[in-house]
Amino acid sequence: MRLHLSSEIVLNTIPEEFYAPKNAVERSEITRQEKIPTDIFPKVDDAARNIADAIVAEIKAKEVLGKYCVLCVGTGQSLTPVFNELIHRYEKKQVSFKNVVLFNAYEYFPLQADSQHSAIFQLRERLLNHIDIPEQNVYSLDGTIAQEDVQKQCRLYQQRIQTFGGIDVALLGIGRAGNIATNEPGSGLTSSTRLILIDAISREEMTMSFGTNEPVPPCSITLGVGDILGARKIYLTAWGEEKADIIRKAVEEQITEAIPASFLQTHNDAHVVIDLSAASKLTRIIHPWLVASCKWTDKLTRAALVWLCGVTKKPILKLTNKDYNENGLSELLALYGSAYNANIKIFNDLQHTITGWPGGKPNADDTYRPERAKPFPKRVVVFSPHPDDDVISMGGTIQRLVKQGHDLHVAYETSGNIAVGDEEVTRFMHFVNGFNQLFLDSKDEKITKMYKEIKKFLANKKEGDIDLPDVRTIKGLIRRGEARTACTYNNIPLDHVHFLDLPFYESGKIEKLPMTEKDVEIVRALLQKVQPHEIFVAGDLADPHGTHRKCTDAVFAAIDLEKEAGAAWLKDCKIWMYRGAWAEWEIENIEMCVPMSPEELLAKRNSILKHSSQMESAPFLGNDERLFWQRAEDRNRGTAKLYDDLGLASYEAMEAFVEYKPL
Repeated sequence: MRLHLSSEIVLNTIPEEFYAPKNAVERSEITRQEKIPTDIFPKVDDAARNIADAIVAEIKAKEVLGKYCVLCVGTGQSLTPVFNELIHRYEKKQVSFKNVVLFNAYEYFPLQADSQHSAIFQLRERLLNHIDIPEQNVYSLDGTIAQEDVQKQCRLYQQRIQTFGGIDVALLGIGRAGNIATNEPGSGLTSSTRLILIDAISREEMTMSFGTNEPVPPCSITLGVGDILGARKIYLTAWGEEKADIIRKAVEEQITEAIPASFLQTHNDAHVVIDLSAASKLTRIIHPWLVASCKWTDKLTRAALVWLCGVTKKPILKLTNKDYNENGLSELLALYGSAYNANIKIFNDLQHTITGWPGGKPNADDTYRPERAKPFPKRVVVFSPHPDDDVISMGGTIQRLVKQGHDLHVAYETSGNIAVGDEEVTRFMHFVNGFNQLFLDSKDEKITKMYKEIKKFLANKKEGDIDLPDVRTIKGLIRRGEARTACTYNNIPLDHVHFLDLPFYESGKIEKLPMTEKDVEIVRALLQKVQPHEIFVAGDLADPHGTHRKCTDAVFAAIDLEKEAGAAWLKDCKIWMYRGAWAEWEIENIEMCVPMSPEELLAKRNSILKHSSQMESAPFLGNDERLFWQRAEDRNRGTAKLYDDLGLASYEAMEAFVEYKPL
């Protein structure tokens, strides 16, 4: 069973020469925008092996000389694949860590003496407990000391590093704010080991590393930028498209204190090692025509013309030969013969993505339509990771599908209970208890007892405590009720509303359990029952808490099993990926775009508002101050404006989709 198919999605096929040049001359040409040597790998495992090769080689070289190999490592999740590869090599007896001295790059502050969520505890769980490094060779800052002793500890930590001759290899991740270790924006080039306040973006990321609801301490004691730059070799890792923007800024833009990772540009042996997703905003990947000759596919041509429209501030049909020549796109003129020919080709391609019939228009010529005319009506399944992603992501499209007569099912993959605030539980328990007292002839003692227990638990609940099973159940029921209300508002029959409650989600913590075959079989059973002609599934794989990716992997794995089994229904089924509150598809990848009128956009807002527990009081709104309905409207209006700016039809808002073809 293939459980990680989402990691193999490739929207734009990148020619190998742009991420794996054959020689130094080719590399020099395509990386001329990059100020830190950057190695790009198709898969995370390939990148992890590359870093592990270098670390193992350094360890063995030092061992031959009878010296210690001094490592400095962080604890971010991006380092886990490298740790796993190092553990694998130790287990295969390919390396010993007995001559390694390891310094932890940072520690949270303040910490309780028995805290299991310190950085060094995470490091032990992920690496140190699985290799043969001597305990006396592991050094970490102490987050439990008094604040007045922190400065002295920092000086001693720096001195300890120097007694071992300095750091040989530093292995670090990069935060979404551009931080290395916990050197937050504003950290200077020569900053030393010190106590620092952790900013909001980093705290959100670190919550994922904690893996529980326990709050991240407000501060950290961290090696400074100057200390890190003192390492003889530095590796910086990042995986996934959520890191693509900050990687581009750190690697290609100017050195600035606003992005501490950019200081690696000053180091003579720093290496950025990333996968293709994290590299997706680098010039050689997103705008390859600016660094080398290209093999022009339709998608690449569309991307180039959209970019050119942005540079020239012109719609597609007003681009001229001069615009192409002055902006490095003369190859396209040679290929198409003129700007007009290229313009009209891409204009028509984009025009054909727009449809008011997301399920296909009956009795129409569907040659240039994104969806087939037949069969009509279609059986449709919309998979929603949480009980509101359906309306946030494609509420307008759902309305269209229902109004146009399709047989639409919505499958809510997780309970979403962790995203319900305690005050919602209190409110509903007050109602249930009051109902019990007012309307039931024989008072239900079980309800009264549960009410008292839950009331007591919530009164004594500390930040980070995991909810009681009954509390989680109530929170799940709250979200079910809201989802049903939204479906009723959208005229979806309640017998077409499915709550899958995938087991991986039910950890009670932010960090979920691994997605397994049990999750996949639940999804597969629904697909076998409905046998849809059209499937919609979450494609926003950069979702900050990881649930969307696991839910999508469960759907793709179920489809994969059905494909292997030769399921007849799958041969007549199209699969569309949507994106939600976090991002939108790049226009060169959009294959179906559904417009909305002002009235339809308002109806979409109303369906989102039915999920009242996810409004102002939702626990995971993140750093974006906009509510989910506001994010959705801004995104949909932004897509419509992009089409409008390119000279296509002008709509109030649009929802975009990309087709997934089973691998």
